[in-house]
Amino acid sequence: MTDEPRTTDEEQLEEAPVDELTLVTRERDEYLDALQRLKAEFDNYRKRVARDQQELAARAHERLVKELVPILDDLERALEAVAQHEEAQLEEGVRLVHRSLGDLLAREGLIEVETAGKFDPHTQEALLSQPSDEEEGSVIQVLQKGYSLGDRVLRPARVVISAGPGDGVLESSG
Repeated sequence: MTDEPRTTDEEQLEEAPVDELTLVTRERDEYLDALQRLKAEFDNYRKRVARDQQELAARAHERLVKELVPILDDLERALEAVAQHEEAQLEEGVRLVHRSLGDLLAREGLIEVETAGKFDPHTQEALLSQPSDEEEGSVIQVLQKGYSLGDRVLRPARVVISAGPGDGVLESSG
């Protein structure tokens, strides 16, 4: 190699890759730092949302239990009436508890499943089918009420459906 002085073009060519590498490395480090910060922020957000949901569920649970306490008091009064052999007060106490609990659950959005008319497999469960004068597939007896909460069926109504006029033989459909 000769000892000729380097020109500025040669110096720029040698320095350019180093500067470009430094810039790319710096840019990579900035992106990595931003990504790590974003990950940490997302983890904190996820934890905060989970904690908020737990607190909301706890408050809803507390509110429901608080509204059930007076019904518990009514049951205690009914049991005291039983101990004193006061049947009339017992019956009234049980009616009061039933009404109070029904009202509370209705305020919470509980709705009794409709059972009049034709059998609906989405909201009813047919336990038996038996001959009757009713149209085939009609609900002729409710064995257990069904309930829905909002658009979800909590418990289907358990019913007996008509098999139409027949020979009087009971059939199980479940």
